[in-house]
Parts: sequence; C-alpha cells; structure tokens
Amino acid sequence: MDGCELSWQDVLFAGVAVVVESAVRGATTTVMRARGRSRDGRCPKCGTPSSRVHDRYQRRLQDVPLASRQVEITLEVRRFVCANAQCPQRTFAEQIPGFTSAYARCTNRLGALLNVIGLALAGRAGARMAAALGITAGRMGLLSRVRAMPDPLYDIPRVLGVDDFAIKRGHTYATVLTDGETHRVVDVLPTRDAGPLTTWLLAHPGVEVVCRDRAGAYAEGAAVGAPEAIQVADRFHLWMNLGQAVEKCVAAHRSCLSPPPSAAPPPSAQPPPRPATAHGNGRLAARLQAHHALVHGLLEQGLGIRAIARHLGWGRHTVQRYARAEHWHQVSPGRHRRGSSLDVHHTYLSRRIAETRGRVSLTALHRELAERGWQGSYSTLRDWARHRLHQPRRTPQPPPAPPTARQVTGWLTRRPSSLSEDEHRQLKTVLDTCPELAIAHQLVRDFGDMLTQQTGVLLPSWIDKTLAADLPGLTGFARGLTNDLDAVTAGLTLRWSSGGTEGAVNRIKKIKRQLYGRAEFELLRKMILLA
Repeated sequence: MDGCELSWQDVLFAGVAVVVESAVRGATTTVMRARGRSRDGRCPKCGTPSSRVHDRYQRRLQDVPLASRQVEITLEVRRFVCANAQCPQRTFAEQIPGFTSAYARCTNRLGALLNVIGLALAGRAGARMAAALGITAGRMGLLSRVRAMPDPLYDIPRVLGVDDFAIKRGHTYATVLTDGETHRVVDVLPTRDAGPLTTWLLAHPGVEVVCRDRAGAYAEGAAVGAPEAIQVADRFHLWMNLGQAVEKCVAAHRSCLSPPPSAAPPPSAQPPPRPATAHGNGRLAARLQAHHALVHGLLEQGLGIRAIARHLGWGRHTVQRYARAEHWHQVSPGRHRRGSSLDVHHTYLSRRIAETRGRVSLTALHRELAERGWQGSYSTLRDWARHRLHQPRRTPQPPPAPPTARQVTGWLTRRPSSLSEDEHRQLKTVLDTCPELAIAHQLVRDFGDMLTQQTGVLLPSWIDKTLAADLPGLTGFARGLTNDLDAVTAGLTLRWSSGGTEGAVNRIKKIKRQLYGRAEFELLRKMILLA
C-alpha cells in the first residue's frame, strides 16, 4: 500500500506469532534465531492457559527455502507448567499455532509443500525435486508423510463404479471403487473377491446403481451388499466380449477367407495391349511423356504453336509433333531410327525363334542367314537379337495374401464409416463367399445399434436370433448374456457406464510406475486416494 513500509520479517512471517531476533547468511544456508510472541501457552490435554514457565530449550526447524537457499530456524521454546491440578499433563511444550507441530522437524508450511511433492512424485523423484528446490528430504521421509496423511472425506456415492486392477499382473489383483457421477476414487479394496465389496456396501448404505463388468464375484458382492441397487453391465466390456466371440467365429470359418483358385482370365478380361512404340520404358519414355503433357497444357491455356515454340525455345515442327499426338506413345521420333541390314530378314528370324521357342543358336542362325545371302558379321546378329527380339523376363507377381481372422474381426466390429474403400471391398468379398459370416455381420450390427441407441428392450429377441443361427463363439456369447440378463439390459438402456472407473485404472498404472511396482497395498491405496 502507498506510504506503508513492510519489513522482511513481516513479509516472510506474516500472520505467524514469532519474533526473529537475528539472521545469519552462510554459504548455502540462512540460519535464523526466533522465539514465540505470546506470553502464555495452552495445555494440549485440557486446554487450560498457563504462563508459568518450567524450562526453555532450543528447537531446530527447517523452513521453506528463501531464494533457493535452505532456511534453518533455531526456535527458543518454553515448557509451561499446566495450571490445572487435575490434568494428567504436568508440563507441556509451547507450540506456535499454524507454524509448528509436535515432534516435527520442519515448519507446517514446509510440511505442506513436502506433502504435495510426495503425492505428485513419490519417493525418489520427490527427493530429487526437493533437493533442486533447496529442501533436505529423503525418499522414505516423503513416503512416511504420505502414509500419515488422513484419507479424504467423501459423500456416499449414488452411482458406484467397480473394476479391478493388477497389483502384480497374473498374481495379485485389487478393486477400485469410484463415484460414477464425479469419477473420483472413493476407496480401494485389497482383492477382487465378493467379500470385501459386500462388506464395503453394507458399511456404506445408500448406493443406488452399481456399474461393473461381467465378473461373477462383483455381481455376487453387489447383490448381497446392496440388494436394492440396480446393477449395470458396462457397455465397453460387452463390446469387448462380443469382439472375442466374433474372432472365434471368424477363425472357425478361416477357409472362407482364402479366394478359390481360378483359371486364367478370359481374353475379354485381359488388359488391352499397350500402344506400339519404339520409345521403350526408360528415360526417353519419361521425357516424351513430360514434354507431351507440357505442350498440351500450354495449348489448353490458349497458346498457339508458334507461341509455344518461342516460349520453350523449340522448333515449330517439334511442337507440332507433340500437339498432333493424342497420347505420348503416339509421338513420332524426331529423328528416324537408322535401319539395319537384318530388317529384311526379320520375318524369317522371328519364325525360326518361335519354332525353337527361343532356344535356337545364334551361330546356326548366322550360318542360315549367310546361305540366304546376308553378308553381315556374327556380332551384328548378336546385337540385333539382344535389342529387338529378346524380351526381359517378368517374374509373376504372387497372389495377394488372404486377410487374417483378426483383420476380418476388425472389419466386422468397427464402424462402417471408419473402413477404407479397400477394406469395404474385401469385406464384401468375404461376406459373399461365406454366408455364415454374413449372418454374423448382421448380428454384430444389430447389437451395435442396441448399444449406441440404448434399446436394451430388444436384447431378448437378439439372443433368440443368435442362438438360432448356431454360430461358433456368438452362440456362447448369447448364452452367457442370459445368465446376467438384467444387468446387461440395464447396460444397454441406462446412461451409466464404467468409463470413469476405467480412467481411474489408467491413472493407477501411472502411480504404480512412480512407485516402481514395489509399494505395499496400504501405501498404494493412500497414493490412489490422495492423488
């Protein structure tokens, strides 16, 4: 405020009943000497005030760092004699409200900071962060602080989410309970059996809805502990179980995924022959194609032959050859290929090579041509055959691999809008080949419509159709739904789900990694509740 000067003591110890007598700045630590400001103390047992001092002693406390430097306070503490003769506490030590606590080696405000560090980073990482801030704290000290913190208070949830998580995967599991409306964790149980859940529900009456997976233990525990509550099977777990059933069905019809062997395509189905060209498929062909596209692009812009020739720096006749050709294969070469002395014998050579299926000897051909009056050398015949008659061998492309059972399962259970055009085509081929998978596809679509549109009233008819179809995997899935029909119907009708509980399980995985997976249950539970 204007005209008001504040001392450094008023700034650092605002609202604290202490008087700082001196402060000494060392190399890495600032040491302060202080004493209490009040004239008397209040007995912690009976609350009687007393001003009779029995003794004095010095107490060393660590305070929050100042400019990244450790702060140590040497506090002069008085021990009072209780003025109540009936009190069992004869003497008691002076405590400064909001600043000190019994047996603590740090101030309350530093303790609150260490509590936040311990909850956020746990032991080792928290100790490293505290050292970076100028605070001396060990990893076990931080964890002890977390253990000593009280459990948070919460109202009994109206909608309870129940799910399990692994403490040691494959060996030890626990149960997390969440508020279905606020998604906050309300408690953690040591096992995933029915007993602990029943005990918790009996001790916390008032739960109206229990969102769970389809585990039988949770169904039993909820039925005994809260018989009036509505049990809701989670939609995510229902869809996941359906996906597993569909994969079994697809695996049973794996033979339908491979296309049947077919004969060579009829001549009408074969691709049309490529236009004859003497340009080949190398750099010359690429250059002709690029020049043809360039010239026709300029023609579409309205330029004439002469303007294009001036723009490109080409001859007018060169531009005319590209402009007259509808396709780049039809571009006539600018310079005519020089003829060969073997051109007049081309028909004879082609017939001889066809008769021998390409196994004729060039030496024999050279001798036969000499008898026909050709006077060329053997090297001329060899070069002519290499460039004009021999065609490069083409390795036949292997047929595409058939889709796997997992791929087809994904096509059947995913949203149709998320499939690509190629996946739609392959799925249509599979369904046309296998009528059983076509029936399974329709059943999956119907179940998905019930799940998204929350029309659980149609579930009994869907179960009847699935049982009548008698498909592997899906029949067992439908039969299992009848054992938990009320909860599944509620899951496909009500808006409640275990989505918030699944999010809590993901956060628990992060806490487990912070504790290196070695925390006992009580510490892990405290970290989960207070995180």
